[in-house]
Amino acid sequence: MLKEYRSLLPYLRKYRWHYAAGITADILVDGGNILMPQFIKHAIDLVATGEPDFKALLATLLWMVALATAIAAGRFLWRYFIHGSSRRIETEMRDKLFSKLMDFSGDYFRKNKTGDLMARATNDMGAIRQATGMGFITFIDGVFMSTGILIVMVASAPQTALLTAIPLPLVTVLIIMFGSLVGPRFKLVQEIYSRLSEIAQETMAGIRVVKAFVREERFASLFAKTNDQYRDASMSLVRVFGFFFPFIAFLSGLTTVILLFAGGGAVIENRMTPGEIVAMLAYLEMLIWPMMGAGFTVNTLQRGAASLQRVNEVLQAEPGIVSIPGASREAPRGDLEFRGLTFSYEGAASPALHDISLVLPRGLTLGILGRVGSGKSTLLRLMPRLLEPERGMILVGGLDVRDRDLHALRAAFGYVPQDSFLFSATVAENVRFARPDLDQQRFERIVAISTIDRDVAGFPALWETKVGEKGLTLSGGQKQRVAISRALAVDPEILVLDDALSAVDAETEDRILSALLEDRRGRTNVIVSHRVSTLRNADLIVVLEEGTIVQRGSHAELLAEPEGFYAEIARLQELESLLGHPSSTKGGEGSV
Repeated sequence: MLKEYRSLLPYLRKYRWHYAAGITADILVDGGNILMPQFIKHAIDLVATGEPDFKALLATLLWMVALATAIAAGRFLWRYFIHGSSRRIETEMRDKLFSKLMDFSGDYFRKNKTGDLMARATNDMGAIRQATGMGFITFIDGVFMSTGILIVMVASAPQTALLTAIPLPLVTVLIIMFGSLVGPRFKLVQEIYSRLSEIAQETMAGIRVVKAFVREERFASLFAKTNDQYRDASMSLVRVFGFFFPFIAFLSGLTTVILLFAGGGAVIENRMTPGEIVAMLAYLEMLIWPMMGAGFTVNTLQRGAASLQRVNEVLQAEPGIVSIPGASREAPRGDLEFRGLTFSYEGAASPALHDISLVLPRGLTLGILGRVGSGKSTLLRLMPRLLEPERGMILVGGLDVRDRDLHALRAAFGYVPQDSFLFSATVAENVRFARPDLDQQRFERIVAISTIDRDVAGFPALWETKVGEKGLTLSGGQKQRVAISRALAVDPEILVLDDALSAVDAETEDRILSALLEDRRGRTNVIVSHRVSTLRNADLIVVLEEGTIVQRGSHAELLAEPEGFYAEIARLQELESLLGHPSSTKGGEGSV
């Protein structure tokens, strides 16, 4: 368990003086609590004489008030320093976790679900905060107060104190058992909570699909089943608590019975004063908290260790794609070149791409056509290293993409996927996502290129219209055009459109492509599409088949190959257009 806490040492060192101040304040509070019954004993003994010294009694009461004030101040200070430090540690760890997640490539998020990662960033962080906050306090109280109380009790009445302490070894055994039972149960609770978060997140994210296929009952049933598992796991933990803490209270009551039996006889025999037995009763009541606190400490540390293990799994994972030491930070500029590019996904039986070789001079446009699964999107994701290519297979400006700084490389690309993701912000904020300082003139130009300005003119709040989560309030075509504007805003060296015009009509597509070619600004364009009409003006067109280039050339050259896939698709789409069904060409290869 304790080995997991080694990862917290840098934070504990950083806030060591805060913890030192808080622990000092807590020890002073414990000392004050231990001292208080002595004043009570003195006051009772004064009253028990029958003729009390009121001046001495008043002085004792004033001392008690002063001590209570000091205890209250000490409690404020340890809360401020220790709880404050635990909150700071929680905040810094959450920031570190989020930053780490930003370093991972897409493969990591395919293997780890969003709901689970959210649970680690929220629920688990709360358990770590408890361990670095209240866990310290209960540990200090358990050690210092228990030791101090037992010393005072033994010093006051050794025989009575030893008899009273008989149940304490059993408490120690229970605490050890409690720790071994809590850890596994709490880890199971956290894991099921993660699954519950995953189901909720996926259901809400795909609510349109759920409703379209009338699957609400299935997802409600799945959530209810997992929720029941979470309840059962939590109740298993509750049962451990339900036994432990009442039993500790029972043992503390047993010590009180022993004290009344042994201490009462000592008072009758004048071996103890009434004040001493009242003070000892007070000490026994105070001893309940350290005994309960010991169990709380074990519970908190076990919970914190289980959560730390889950968080450390993320923090200790290595990103699959990183910049090499000494990588060039120069902005990529020049020809785009593929040299025998071959790429396989982990566990795949065959390569997704095989021996792709071509050179695209800077400023020209490459068109890519191919059936579903032919490797088009894989090729596009390899260029900015969203997937990791082998060394020497992709070059920009004569330099291997793996020898370039990852941030500088990706900043040179404007990437527009078919499924365009928009943030829950205004249309303008989504366009300016990567360039908040974009000047108005350029802003107006890029939204005119994508033609989204025509649609926004009819929105109630114009550019300040909220698009909703993932662009829920916009159509597919509108989302794609906002995404194209967003990519153009960074003025990329290489613009990549991964079937990013599939949801717009043919007329709008022609306007966008014409405007893009007019606005080249030295930019290289790579366009994947299922429509021949989208690719016809490209300087070079390649056709992919099972990860390999099977045709290459201009639009006219490929049409001149009547047996080729390109010419076949062109004929089918022309026929569909004549029949008045141009929209059916969005999935061109699906018609073949």
